[in-house]
Amino acid sequence: MKLKYAAALLAASVSLGAQASQSDPLESPLWDYMRQLFIGDAPYVFDDKVSVDVPEFAEDPTQVPITVNAAALSGNIQKIVTWADLNPIQHIFTYYPHPDIVPRVSLRIKVQQGSAVRAAVLTKDGVWHIGGSYLDAAGGGCTTASVGNANPYWESHLGETKSRFFPREEGGRYKFKIVHPMDTGLVDAIPEFYIEQVVVKSESGQDLAKMELSQPVSENPVITFDVRNKQSKYSVWMRDNGGNEFETAL
Repeated sequence: MKLKYAAALLAASVSLGAQASQSDPLESPLWDYMRQLFIGDAPYVFDDKVSVDVPEFAEDPTQVPITVNAAALSGNIQKIVTWADLNPIQHIFTYYPHPDIVPRVSLRIKVQQGSAVRAAVLTKDGVWHIGGSYLDAAGGGCTTASVGNANPYWESHLGETKSRFFPREEGGRYKFKIVHPMDTGLVDAIPEFYIEQVVVKSESGQDLAKMELSQPVSENPVITFDVRNKQSKYSVWMRDNGGNEFETAL
């Protein structure tokens, strides 16, 4: 037993040593800091099964579409954490997918400058699977005041939601948009004001997929997610950091 235990320790040591020697494929100067910030000293691998799709260049740094896809790891996921290395507020969202929901989500974000954008997927064995892409951008998205903040329209329409359903060969896709300024708090005299929680619910009211959003999500968020059963009905519940709650059927 002692020999087996010593062998296990040696294997673990070799594994951690190999992990420490992994070089960041995106060559970000902040990779080690981001790793410590978001996954700590947990074991991780860079994995092509986790993809982060971004445009070649962010023409509008306040509205940058990204898609995080971890469908290849379906059924084995605890959570997905997404961030942009060089943003002043790095965290974008944390996603807790449900087996009925495909672990694939799209939305739009703000970027302050060109940056590595990453998704870290924690599987049930305690290993983080890291995917990412480099996003080229002129920048300034996080320190630009929202359009809605200067327009009285948003106050009377705050929380209004529109959604569409797109049937697919297997399952279906929901896309919804909510009116909200999503202010970062990085603009003088404009406090942070953003949606911080999103929950997809079943027809019976059961919580399914959950998302925790941060300030870099774009104004008037547009979120797309896939479901496995196109016959089921869903609703979405949201809450912002001001305590406002919004709920609508999709």
